[in-house]
Amino acid sequence: MNLLFANDRAGHYPPSYYAATSTPLAPFAALKGAHRADVCIVGAGYTGLSAALHLAERGYSVIVLEAHRVGFGASGRNGGQVGPGQRIEQDAIEAMVGREDARKLWDMGLEARDLVQALIARFGIECGWKPGVMHADWHAADVPHAHAYAEKLAREYGYTDIVPLDRDAVQDIVRTKAYQGGVLDHGAGHLHPMRYVLGLAQAAVAAGAVIFENSLVVDIRHGARAQVQTAQGHVEADHVILAANGYLGGLAPPVAAKVMPINNFIIATEPLEPGTVLTQDVGVADSKFVINYFRQSQDGRLLFGGGESYGYRFPDIIKTVRKPMLEVFPQLADTGIDYAWGGTLAITMTRLPCFQRVAPNILSASGYSGHGVALATLAGKVMAEAVAGQAERFDLMANIRLPRFPGGRALRSPLLALAMTWYALRDRLGV
Repeated sequence: MNLLFANDRAGHYPPSYYAATSTPLAPFAALKGAHRADVCIVGAGYTGLSAALHLAERGYSVIVLEAHRVGFGASGRNGGQVGPGQRIEQDAIEAMVGREDARKLWDMGLEARDLVQALIARFGIECGWKPGVMHADWHAADVPHAHAYAEKLAREYGYTDIVPLDRDAVQDIVRTKAYQGGVLDHGAGHLHPMRYVLGLAQAAVAAGAVIFENSLVVDIRHGARAQVQTAQGHVEADHVILAANGYLGGLAPPVAAKVMPINNFIIATEPLEPGTVLTQDVGVADSKFVINYFRQSQDGRLLFGGGESYGYRFPDIIKTVRKPMLEVFPQLADTGIDYAWGGTLAITMTRLPCFQRVAPNILSASGYSGHGVALATLAGKVMAEAVAGQAERFDLMANIRLPRFPGGRALRSPLLALAMTWYALRDRLGV
């Protein structure tokens, strides 16, 4: 079974709030027959479209192959939060790669956030960008660490946009007694992810990239000129970029060994009275290992994400997400749920993204571990640089040691599910 088709209708967006509040692009044709390009990109999400845009602006001929529709995957389904830095804290990165390279990774993370805002501004993408993302701590014992980390970023990295919050300050913004403190990052933000990815697609096409939809890639033949095969045609290209993230499947086994697809879910309530859940228009992500994340839509709905699964089939999404939502907001017990959807993202063991040179002319970036709006956008730009012969930043990322998931493809999902169950138990016990 292929995750691309396990839970979705071929060529159709999932019935999400994002799809319902976006104006879809006119369908692009499916690939048929033989084609030639400088670069062939597999996947029309943030990574692939950013790469296509930046390569086309450099004068390369670019073909993008998408199995469904532009933005069909995680790029059109996610929580819409955009933060600086990497997915994990700088302390852990410093221990992993040393302070010098840790600083480079921090700077790239800042650039990733800035690139998203710059593209929105340059191309007039109407995606409702709003500043402010809160980290909310579930346990009082976690609050001192959150405050100390904010101080470290200000002292050692010059990042002064994070404000520490005590219990009362958090609860003044988030109408719940669940959180005991946290921080508010005024340098982060949130947006409508589907409108953003559709805007990237329009920009890439305007720059000269060619997109084919409903064009599932079934094989890639390596060589000086790689051949990317679909059911009805193929593309010969000097370079190939793999940008399918959790939907990569078996196209690149060396990547699949280090990148695990997992499923995550979001529900959207009916419109709420102002102040029911949030008093400020910020995004929120909490300290649970299986993170709860939420924000309000432009029409006043709570968009609440939570729960994960590790197989092919999605569970009952409303039941899965409603439970953690009511733990945070018991006042919503009688509130209607108007939309519920899931999607597949990808994680790595370290939660740093996986950049890999699969072959001399085949590059891959994936495994953004829930931090993909910004990092995937930058990854496309970095791979465009590498294709153009400026590979320093790609190599910096590719040289980070990422362990393989244990157990091989047959056992890694059950092992991950077991680990996640343990961490979920720790969350409940307050360990």
